Amino acid sequence: MRSTTSTARTTTARAAAARTTLAGSALVRRTAVAASALSLALLVSACGGSDDSAADSDKKAGKTADKSTSSAAAKPAADAADATALSQAELDKLVLAEGDVKGYKIAKASAAEIAIGKGITTDNEACTPLVDVLGFRPLGKPAASSPVRFTSVPEKPGADASPEDALAALGDMTMAAETLNSYAGQGAPEALEALSAAGKACAGGFTYTADGEKTKVTKVAPATYTAGDEAVAFTVTSEVEGETTSSPLVAVRKEGLLATFMSLSLGGGDSKQPKDIIDAQLAKLG
Repeated sequence: MRSTTSTARTTTARAAAARTTLAGSALVRRTAVAASALSLALLVSACGGSDDSAADSDKKAGKTADKSTSSAAAKPAADAADATALSQAELDKLVLAEGDVKGYKIAKASAAEIAIGKGITTDNEACTPLVDVLGFRPLGKPAASSPVRFTSVPEKPGADASPEDALAALGDMTMAAETLNSYAGQGAPEALEALSAAGKACAGGFTYTADGEKTKVTKVAPATYTAGDEAVAFTVTSEVEGETTSSPLVAVRKEGLLATFMSLSLGGGDSKQPKDIIDAQLAKLG
């Protein structure tokens, strides 16, 4: 009897372990697919990249920032005509930081993440502004640029939660990225217009290569977002290893500042626009 009971317990334990392993494998696969659909920079973020900012790295090297249809609010682009660019130090104080958005861990993009983004290429030059956003790169030629990343904090499983429940909580996590840019004169509206034009030109999709791996974007569809002085939004759909994922891309201009956002769900499938993050950034800009 004891032998039978022991065997049953062992079988049950093995079955539970198998389910947990399968669930974990599925989560890892969905995470990889989702991250590949946007950029390897976010994958590095998910794996806990360094918090050393690229801006700090560029300061040490004496470098400046690299080059890289809208739903508009009432103000015309003329409001940026006399915009004065902020310094890197001034911009760093305005970009979102740890504690600014409830439910998220926030960190500056690391030098490694920025390096990966800089290396991303596309088979269609007209799509470069889209790749700039996906790759943690500044749009156009800003005087200063501050990229940050966000990771949602999952609810802590209860003491009696099963391994499957714990994995499910991780699957509900969201990653997002923002790049806040500062421009002089008409630089901000021009950069936003370039992104809008790229979305239209690349509506049928394009391919980009990151770290030697190619990713097929199958569609860039217009979306709506109203905020700031003017805004542009798209839904980017990608296919990786036969799986499809859609992720939102939003850019919002406020005078000479332009913030770009993207997000993805670790659970795969469609992701929502990061409205809480965007609202918090605009509130901080004042």
